Amino acid sequence: MGVFAMTPGMGVMWLISVTLMYLAIHKKYEPLLLLPIGFGILIANLPLTNLMDPGEGLIWRFYHYGIEWEIIPPVIFLGLGALTDFGPLLSQPRLIFLGAAAQAGVYITFFVATSVGFTLEEAATIGIIGGADGPTTIFLAAKLAPHLLGACAVAAYSYMALVPIIQPPIMRLLTTENERKIKMKKGRKISTREKVLFPVVATVVIILLVPASAPLISMFMLGNLFRESKVVERLTDTAQSSLMNIVTIFLGISIGATMSAENFLRQEVIFIFILGLVAFMIGTATGVILAKFMNLFTSDKINPLIGGAGVSAVPMAARVVQKMGMEADKKNHLLMFAMGPNIAGVIGTVIAAGIFLTLLG
Repeated sequence: MGVFAMTPGMGVMWLISVTLMYLAIHKKYEPLLLLPIGFGILIANLPLTNLMDPGEGLIWRFYHYGIEWEIIPPVIFLGLGALTDFGPLLSQPRLIFLGAAAQAGVYITFFVATSVGFTLEEAATIGIIGGADGPTTIFLAAKLAPHLLGACAVAAYSYMALVPIIQPPIMRLLTTENERKIKMKKGRKISTREKVLFPVVATVVIILLVPASAPLISMFMLGNLFRESKVVERLTDTAQSSLMNIVTIFLGISIGATMSAENFLRQEVIFIFILGLVAFMIGTATGVILAKFMNLFTSDKINPLIGGAGVSAVPMAARVVQKMGMEADKKNHLLMFAMGPNIAGVIGTVIAAGIFLTLLG
């Protein structure tokens, strides 16, 4: 009987599982991911199930063919691309610098993690959590540090869910009320031709510069091309909804199932969550600071709040900016402006992952 094979560690993991499912169901924190992840943790810590046994376990097959074979994260990026409107970024290209600045948290945390004893591969995987981009974190972890995949994935998705709690104090600390009231001018109108050409040109440029980013960038831009071409509505709808939902189920339960007691209940995991939080906080702060710096050299002021949206948490970070802008001035609508650096942050995090893979993979 399985009950006689139980260990105290499994009991602890059950509590973690229940906590994640509670946050998903009751608090609605990233429920699409935290719910299947939480359930995956539960079944991974039931004795004698053999669900993660290499070569024969059901969940192992999901993990092996979906994640180790690099299928699920790129497919999710296909769906994300189909959901993304590059218009806000194209209308004000300067906002791309805010998305780039927010990646400082990734690189700074990488060096901090190496200084406290993590290997270069582990440090890169931990640093990428700062982008708050779950699929990219999973993609990189599966290649560089598979033993940290579960902890890093849960940390990334947890910080995505906690964006409304983590970001506002940092953004208030770094901005004045007058800065939060800045109303930005609309950028130029983007033509359909530009929107169609952008994913094609961006794919070529980014992959030529960082070839290792190809699996994620190519799928991201293909999904966006589906959207903007207006000639493949069925493919766009499938990528946005049914396909995205299917792979999300397999992704969540596979990640959760990697978090067995022996893999998760280690001192390193605590450091991973702390360093991941530090990375995310630094990314938020550097985006805000760069926006303030850019304002020193232009009359067309940027509301520094939108710099906080430079992390990859789409669209949660942009919504936080919108809420904070309206708290300062009820007529200050910043959502579409914030989507510019938010989308740039997605691209920036993928490029950062590609750089790590090129140097360490």
